[in-house]
Amino acid sequence: MKKAQKGVLVTTAIIALITSSTIAVDTSSANAAGVCTAALAKADAAVKLAVNSAAPWTGPKTGPTAATGKTIFYVAQTMTNGGVAGAEAGVAEAAKAIGWTVKVLDGQGTQQGMNQAVNQAVTLHADGIVIGGFDPATTSDAIKAANAANIPVIGWHAEATAGPQPQAGLFSNVTTLRKTVSQISADWAISDSHGTGGVVVFSDFSIPFAKGKSDEIVAELKTCSSMKLLKYDNIPIGNSTSTLMQSETAALLAKFGAKWTQSISINGSLYVTPIATALRAAGKKGTNFPHNVGAGDGSTDEYSRIAGGQYQSVTVPEPLTQEGWQIVDEFNRAFNKVAASGYVPATHLVNKANIGSATTWDPQNGYRDIYKKIWAVK
Repeated sequence: MKKAQKGVLVTTAIIALITSSTIAVDTSSANAAGVCTAALAKADAAVKLAVNSAAPWTGPKTGPTAATGKTIFYVAQTMTNGGVAGAEAGVAEAAKAIGWTVKVLDGQGTQQGMNQAVNQAVTLHADGIVIGGFDPATTSDAIKAANAANIPVIGWHAEATAGPQPQAGLFSNVTTLRKTVSQISADWAISDSHGTGGVVVFSDFSIPFAKGKSDEIVAELKTCSSMKLLKYDNIPIGNSTSTLMQSETAALLAKFGAKWTQSISINGSLYVTPIATALRAAGKKGTNFPHNVGAGDGSTDEYSRIAGGQYQSVTVPEPLTQEGWQIVDEFNRAFNKVAASGYVPATHLVNKANIGSATTWDPQNGYRDIYKKIWAVK
């Protein structure tokens, strides 16, 4: 604990900045009389279902053959986000299979950068534009310009629900259902702690999608009255995320000690990586509390930590490569004036027991061959 206290003294100014934008949580409502029996049973059942790795393909099996000569611009919220980068890699793989070109424009985590990137894609006469991991409302004028130019726009994690999003100017949005990801993340914390945990939730309130996800996590935690929400933390995603998270982790250890049993982060790579660094510096073992949950994405560094029992217990991964192929298929439907498939990938939970030798969640359901058959390509 002395190491953690020293870290707190060194970074007082940074922690003060964080806590000024953090929601204080009243934990007095916890049920001191006993455990939330019904909510715990529900959480245990949900976790048991989500860890099942064997699921057949339930996506489209028919559609238009491949349009030719298309160039897709992938506008990323930031390519340092493992989920955003992983989805782009899937788009690139699928584009190669269908015979298209992909160009990446990195918004570098700022609203100005993302807006400029979408405008640039329109100016360069993109055939299609991907909104990679950010709220389309932040670039609404640029998206309207794309719509006016008859450029289809498809989101990845751009809205809370999957399928067509005409109100946002999106032909479709490719994502697992945000609410199911949020709920299973909270359910795992409830189950892991047997309904008596003390949880910290990390989010970025400036990103509506992220704030919506973390609000859903908090709501699910509150279904178990014997759980304690120790802190609901606002840590912006950007160049300073790692420094802020390491400082905040030290402060939380100093304040809550053994009461902090789980943390849930809206992104496992950007948040849990610096948490792990800080816990290691504080002398914690990799399997000690707090047990860390990545509520989304499922990047390779998360898999490595889970497999090694190193400061992360579970992640709720996106099937990133599969979603990249779906994005290309949705564009092909748009180019051929066919309705979006609206396919929603199933929610999955990865832990040490089911991780095997995998480094990402890539469902073995034959989706590549199915999409190539739809497009009539080899």
